[in-house]
Amino acid sequence: MEAGRKSATRKRSAKKKTAPTGATPLTSVELARLCATVAVAHKAEEPVILQVTEVASFTDYFVILSGRSTRHVQAVAEHIEKALHERHLRLMGVEGLAEGHWVLLDAGDVVVHIFYHPVRGFYDLEGLWADAPQVDLTAARKKSRSPTHRDAGL
Repeated sequence: MEAGRKSATRKRSAKKKTAPTGATPLTSVELARLCATVAVAHKAEEPVILQVTEVASFTDYFVILSGRSTRHVQAVAEHIEKALHERHLRLMGVEGLAEGHWVLLDAGDVVVHIFYHPVRGFYDLEGLWADAPQVDLTAARKKSRSPTHRDAGL
C-alpha cells in the first residue's frame, strides 16, 4: 500500500496544478520555488527546498525559511499567501501565524515552514528529513533582488 501512495505522489508532482482561465498552472517544484523566491525577496533567511516525495506520502516539497523576528516571520508568510492568492492558488491551511515562532503554510504538494531563527535550530527539520534531496535555489536567490513578489514570478 505504501508503494502505491508513493507512486501516486510522484505522478502528482509531475502534473501541472489546475488554475482558473488566464492563470498559469504550476508544477509542484515551480510552486516551491515561487514560495522560496517570494520569501527571499522579503528578506527571509537560509532558504532550503527539500524534495520529500520519496520519504513522505503527504506532500512533495518542504520549503524551509527563517525570519529575524516573530513579526518578520508573520510578514513573510503573509507575502507568500498574497503571491499565491494573486495566482489564484489557495492554501489548504495556515498554522502558527498569530504567534510567529513557526508558521506552516500548507499548499498541498508544497508545505512551507517559516521559523523564527532560534526556533528553527531546535526543530531541525533539515536533520529530520536528511534523506530528502535539496532543490537548487540559484534562481530564487537571483530573483531576491526584485522589490515585490509580483516580480518574483517564474
